[in-house]
Amino acid sequence: MSAVEASQGAQAHRLGPLRRLAAFACALALGAVVAGCASDRIGFGAGTSPTLPASAPKVTGVEPLSAREHKKLVSNFGGEYRSPVAERLLNDVMKRVAGATDRPDQQYQVTILNSPVVNAFALPSGNLYVTRGLLALANDTSEVAAVMAHEVAHVTLNHAMQRAELERRSEIVSRVVAEVLNDSDAQQVVQARGKLTLASFSRAQELEADQIGVRTIAKAGFDPFGAARFLASLGRQSSMRATMLGEKPNQGPNFLSTHPSTPERVAQALAAARQIRAPGIGETDRDHYLQAIAGMTFGDDPSEGVVRGNRFLHPQLGFAFSAPASFVLENSSSAVLGLAPGGAQALRFDSVKMPDGMTLQSYIVSGWIEGVEVGPVESITVNGLPAVTAVAKGDEWTFRLAAVQSGQSTYRFILAAKNYTPDMDRQFRDAVESFHLMSSGESAAVKPLRIGLVTAQAGDTVETLAERMATDRPVERFQLLNGIERNGPVRPGSTYKVIVE
Repeated sequence: MSAVEASQGAQAHRLGPLRRLAAFACALALGAVVAGCASDRIGFGAGTSPTLPASAPKVTGVEPLSAREHKKLVSNFGGEYRSPVAERLLNDVMKRVAGATDRPDQQYQVTILNSPVVNAFALPSGNLYVTRGLLALANDTSEVAAVMAHEVAHVTLNHAMQRAELERRSEIVSRVVAEVLNDSDAQQVVQARGKLTLASFSRAQELEADQIGVRTIAKAGFDPFGAARFLASLGRQSSMRATMLGEKPNQGPNFLSTHPSTPERVAQALAAARQIRAPGIGETDRDHYLQAIAGMTFGDDPSEGVVRGNRFLHPQLGFAFSAPASFVLENSSSAVLGLAPGGAQALRFDSVKMPDGMTLQSYIVSGWIEGVEVGPVESITVNGLPAVTAVAKGDEWTFRLAAVQSGQSTYRFILAAKNYTPDMDRQFRDAVESFHLMSSGESAAVKPLRIGLVTAQAGDTVETLAERMATDRPVERFQLLNGIERNGPVRPGSTYKVIVE
């Protein structure tokens, strides 16, 4: 949660209907944050700009649209992450990838985004973005080249524009049925069909971009099997997340998803690579890649707050709290979100500025969540800070609400549960009462995690190398970050990633 977002007005953070809080729990359970491609969600604009002759007069003092777009995107993803060595490698790879496409004259500039989320996207302006979360998951240069080629394929094929046009036509048909024919039942049928059509269309786009990406990196001299390896790592990440939440990993294709399931994409990427050449022939450049990302920040940036197990600490804003022990926490730009295994309990924590003249007592009943009845308000003190708490009930969910005031900021807890029990309420109250202002020493002790490298020696195993991991689930995370299958061996003399403080 950034300092900028934490200072937004209360109205901007107000939650909508009850279903919206349930929706964020569902979104967390589905593992939405590990999507490996965002190009169908971030618009490409109206297309490429016409090329002007070199002699054309230049307008000064006006920022180009592409520059404004770039700044906005970078801001939305945590800012730009500076790593000269990694940037140089990525731009060199991008030149090779671009030269192997159907538009070798197109120039691209790669930006590393300061986000732990695994994501990448390209714009027709020639800007290509990868998150440091994606760089941490990749294990060699050919894997990153595959991601770049996939995103460039979306651009050259005008996938975003095609999808936007399909959405527009579907919306028009739905509106005609509802407003002209005055048939709400038929409108629901049309909307359902439109969603299925759009999902099928987007899935086809992803698979098409995968196929072109594999052929492109092979033409550029990289190992075409890099795409399948990266997709397999993405699938393992999704499976680990599902396990943490007490769910079964998605098996087989999900035909209602806009993205094909990872197993389906891995299988098709493997098939495409095998048609080109046998494994072990193309360039992987593993050692060079690992050296380029060594020392990069891993996970949350302390300036945005960090998750450590079930704790959240924000050294810049100077506060910390602990969620119930079973919760999986995630830090977004505007709030900390948490989910218990199975999705029956959820948490939202954020910071707002109350309207002038409003008391905590009146604020907590001011309608944070629509459609619920707030019970009696209890005034409490949380580690020396004034606070209020109350229980609110909806049709399916029960909420423990709390607001803690510190200076000009008001910190809000919204903890939700189905089948609310006294023991659950005690855990929720403990979470609220764990909130405290951090001392200067506590804040200074919060250091970013970083990517380190270790060379396996004779006798080393996954378990012995994982002992160096400064994370929870060290063995699982070591296997995930290094593309090692369950029970897979480590090779003496090979270099592996570890997460260190």
